[in-house]
Parts: sequence; C-alpha cells; structure tokens
Amino acid sequence: MTGTALADPEFSPEVVSLLIPQRSLEAGEQFRFHFNMTKCIGCRSCEVACNEQNGNPANIHWRRVGEIEGGVYPLTERHYLSMGCNHCLDADCLKGCPVDAYTKDPLTGIVLHSADACIGCQYCVWNCPYSVPQFNEERGVVGKCDMCHGRLTDGLEPACVNACPEAAIEIEIVNMASWREDYAAAESPGMPAASQTLSTTRITLPQRSAAKLERVDGGRVRPEHAHLSLVFMTALMQCAAGALILAATFHSASPLLLVFLLGITTFALNISIFHLGRPAYAWRALKMWRRSWLSREVLLFGLFFGALTASTAAACWNAYHPGALILLDLRLLLWSAVTLGLAGVTASAFIYLVAARPAWNMVHTPVDFVLSAGLLGATALPVLLHLAAWAQNSLLHRSSAPSPGQSLARVTAAVTFLWLGNQALRIVRLNRSPLFEGRASASLLNTVDLRAVLITAFAGIVSVPILSLNEKPGAALAMSALGILLTRYLFFVTVVPLNMALTFVRAEQR
Repeated sequence: MTGTALADPEFSPEVVSLLIPQRSLEAGEQFRFHFNMTKCIGCRSCEVACNEQNGNPANIHWRRVGEIEGGVYPLTERHYLSMGCNHCLDADCLKGCPVDAYTKDPLTGIVLHSADACIGCQYCVWNCPYSVPQFNEERGVVGKCDMCHGRLTDGLEPACVNACPEAAIEIEIVNMASWREDYAAAESPGMPAASQTLSTTRITLPQRSAAKLERVDGGRVRPEHAHLSLVFMTALMQCAAGALILAATFHSASPLLLVFLLGITTFALNISIFHLGRPAYAWRALKMWRRSWLSREVLLFGLFFGALTASTAAACWNAYHPGALILLDLRLLLWSAVTLGLAGVTASAFIYLVAARPAWNMVHTPVDFVLSAGLLGATALPVLLHLAAWAQNSLLHRSSAPSPGQSLARVTAAVTFLWLGNQALRIVRLNRSPLFEGRASASLLNTVDLRAVLITAFAGIVSVPILSLNEKPGAALAMSALGILLTRYLFFVTVVPLNMALTFVRAEQR
C-alpha cells in the first residue's frame, strides 16, 4: 500500500478507523496484524466476514479461530486465537512455490498470492507452519489471506478488522529490521514457533495467567490426504531409475529393457499431473528451479526422460545397425540417464524435507526414497529382463542381454534389510519425538486400520529376499510393490502438519 488514501488531507476523517494506521509506510516498514487475545470472545465474526469478503466456500477459512485452555477445575482458563496470514518476513510459502505465485509486496510487506499463476500443486500448503494457504478444489488453486489488500489501499479496514465487535484485531506498522531482532511478541501458546518464518503478527496475551495454556485440539488428530497420484508417481519413477541403475551396473541394458523402462517413466510422468489443480499449466513448474525443490524434481525427471529416450533410441538403432554407434557413445548416454534418474529421486525426496511437516522432515525420507528405488529396481529388473528376452526371442529371433541371476538376488536381500531398518528406526524416532506432531504421526500409525496397513506392507517386504533367492521374480516384484505402495500411502496420510490451535470439532478440509 502506498498509504495515499490514508495520508490524503482530503480523505474523509469519518471513514478513517483507529484500527488501521493513519500514516504512510516509511522505508523498512510493513503492515502487520495485531491480535489482542484478552479482547477476543470467540464469536467468529472475523471468519464469517473474511469468507463473505473473499467468496470462499464454507469449508475454507482464510481466517480461523482456535481455542487454548489450561488450569484445573475450578481454576480453569480458556482463550481464543484468531489468525489470518502472518505475512512473514521469511515466508516459506514464497520460497517453496515452483511457479513464483507468491510475492512480498515491496510497498506494504503483505505476502500476496496470484491465483492466475498458481497451478494448484499445494507445495505452499505443505511448507507453511501455520497451514495458512488452503487448496480450493472447485477452482483448482490455492488461496490465502492478503490482509484485504484492496480495502487497505482504499483506506478501509480489512473485513475481519471491521467485523470484530471487540476490536480484537488491528492493523499496525512494524519496522522489519527491529522485528527481526526481537519477535517475541509473535509467540503464543497454540502457535508454532515464530522463528521459522518470522511471523509479523503481534499477539497480546493474558497477563499473570496461572495456568499453562495448551491447544484444545491436541487429542484430535486425523489422517491427511493420501495424494494417490503422488504415491504411484514416486514409486514408479523410483522403480524406473533403480532398474536402470542396476541394468547399467550388471551390463543388462538391452534395447527392449530400455523400451520398457521408458514406458514406465512416461506413464509415471503423465499420472503426476493429476495431483495438480490445474494440470494444463504443469509446465510452469519448471520456472523456479533455482529455488524450489519441486521445480528441480520436474526439471531433473524431465531430463531423465530425455536421456532415457536418447539411450533407448541409440540402443535400438545400434541393434539394427551394429557398429553405427561406438560403444562409448551408448555408455555415455546410458550413464547420463542413470545420473539424472538418481538426481531426480533425490530431488523428489527433498521436496518433503519441510520443517512444517516433522514426520517428513527427517533423514529417513531421502534414505527411504533411494532404498525404495533400489528395492523396486532390483525386483523389477529380472521381470523386465524376462519379458525382454521373450520379446526378442519371439519377435526378433535374437538373444537378450545376460541376466544378473543370483548376484541381483543378493543385492535385493541387502537392500530389503536396509529398507526395513530405515522404516523401523523412523517409527521409533517418531514415537520418541520431542514434537507433538511427530508423536501424533506415530499415534496415527498405531490406529487399528493404519496399523493393519503397516503390518501388511512389512510382511510383503520381508518375503521379498526369500522369493528372490528362490528365483520367483514375479512374486518378489509383487510383494515389493505392495509394501512400498502401502508405506508410501502411510507416508502421506500419517503426516501431522504444524498448525495453529484450532477447535476440538472442525470441518473436514483437504
């Protein structure tokens, strides 16, 4: 905001409210919310006004009211939190967005979101420790509070400020440099630590509270969205990359094997767009590869697809025209694809290393992705080699590349034990996590339905080495695929994100 409307001497004084600043911003300043907990009565007028102002459906709230409580009966306390976007100084939603849909307005400091640029990937939803951005399934894009930017520039209060009957919400001016040095006023019970993104919202807490205030919804943890397209996409890409690495290592990369791997990769990349709210604009995700891990994943898997296509074409050409391409050229193309596949799997894992989702933000996530690539690749390779041999003998009357045999079975057994150890250690660490969200993820895994899924997954994986060593590749692949798909499903549904305290009963949101 330029502050023109507020600073104009001809501006009607009857319209100007003491709930918004009455001077222009100076260099190094921005607007922020001030929430006075001692005034809030939990009436939710701010929520209603926000939804009416922005035309949001009933299950989406850009401003939310939560509850915190403490004490022992009869000396108990209950207070309310009303939070919109905190317009952070180091906003994680902005840094993670692959399409640059977020900007921090240089004039007002407000973190703005462009629905036109958004592709609905929801990566900002994962990154924000306050769960401020919310996905609108009807529109296919994310949306969030912008402090009613248009109203402010016209000299009017944001809708939530205007609607509060107790004047518990105000707009203030803050010096950004001073706030970076001391942001203690942003801390509150029921809120994630302000240090992660430097929230600018100032919160006035009740003084001399004898009770330790805690969120009221701490005992109500629910599964998150399964993101099934991502479950299958990540597993299939790991399978293709892992099988290619092992085929190159064991000199088993026949032309038809590469054709099969190219088909798996093509299918995986196509189903990945179903995760997006606006799949027609998926190409925009390449834009922020210098900053966003999601952009890097798209770029690296795209390059992997290109290198694998070139390797497949060269191998097929050389099969029909022996000597047309020297062996060094084929190896160079093949190992380029191997390198890009491994880099893509790594970038894919780093997407989930976000502080706002503690159960993901562990070293076990990249280890899981790499070991899953090894396990799926090791069990898929014998099956694909068998299919390639059958096709070559039946259609081309030519022999296929040699099979790794028992050597690959031993690799499969080793990777299986490493995979199981990584998963078990992750569960132990979640149970002992100092963070509520980490322990909550472990408690979700221990619910009846999800525990059955976990046991089924582990049982399938445990059988893989036995099946591989007994030369039953089809069954080994089926069991490894079952186990990894089920654990990847659990990976998504059991993550408990950081969030502000909400109410005990809340509507379902995805």
